[in-house]
Amino acid sequence: MEARASSQRGPTGERRLALLYLAPSLIIFAIFVFYPLGRTFYLSTMGTDIIGRANMFVGLDNFTAMFADATFFKALGTTALFVLFTVVPGILGALVIVLLLESRISGQRMFRTVFALPFAFSVATASVIFALIYNPAVGMANGILSHFGIERIGWLTEPDLALISVSITTVWMTLGYNVLVLSAGIGTIPTEVVEAARLDGATGWRLHYRITIPMLSPQLFFLIVISTIHALQSFGQIHILTKGGPDGATSTLVYWIYEKAFSYGSSDFGTASAAAIVLLVIVLICTGIQFGVLERKVHYR
Repeated sequence: MEARASSQRGPTGERRLALLYLAPSLIIFAIFVFYPLGRTFYLSTMGTDIIGRANMFVGLDNFTAMFADATFFKALGTTALFVLFTVVPGILGALVIVLLLESRISGQRMFRTVFALPFAFSVATASVIFALIYNPAVGMANGILSHFGIERIGWLTEPDLALISVSITTVWMTLGYNVLVLSAGIGTIPTEVVEAARLDGATGWRLHYRITIPMLSPQLFFLIVISTIHALQSFGQIHILTKGGPDGATSTLVYWIYEKAFSYGSSDFGTASAAAIVLLVIVLICTGIQFGVLERKVHYR
């Protein structure tokens, strides 16, 4: 009987200990994730007064107003372009750099450090640096163009170039992290697999295409998912470099939410919360598609 009672108390004690260890994380998630998420759903169904206080239940009116706003759909299109302009070059560029660094060139450690350096910069720091580079009067970008006799360009003031300029900044900021992840992935590839491929005649690009890239598929899949989510949520560089302009050319969905809720004295938290829910759904759909389609092509060792 005593042994039976002891066995019944054991699992209960273990569960309590497990909950005790989980308590700090659960509290943090409750404060910074679950409560804000619940508050967002609540505000999306509420009307607000001039200072942003919820004062009446409006149901789906905020969603109706959001979908009736042409700037919302423009922000969606801008967000899609921003994701395309940052995720694809950021990952492909890092992959090319890592493969070049694996070509037994001299000074590999120095180059790895140089390419990983952008990862150490904060969003604000990197944005300020590129604001100076894009400066129309004294910036390095126009200085290089002037050297070749090309007229100065308004990198951040021309609607056709502003989004590309912000995307270049974002790619530079994420490149270091991508290089680190892919470099770590190459380090885990068994040397005997590579040597066997070389004995079979695989060299150069054929070796990378047949062996290295397939073996890096877990890291590439991880970067695609993380980079897409990061691009969908990007805000700091857009706010510092262009503030969503010119003429809304760089106003992504996140920045559109900010403008509705806080910018220019606005306090339309209801519509902003509705847009935030749409953004959450977009993130979930993109992640679900990536896991449903791309993960099938991942080669786990």
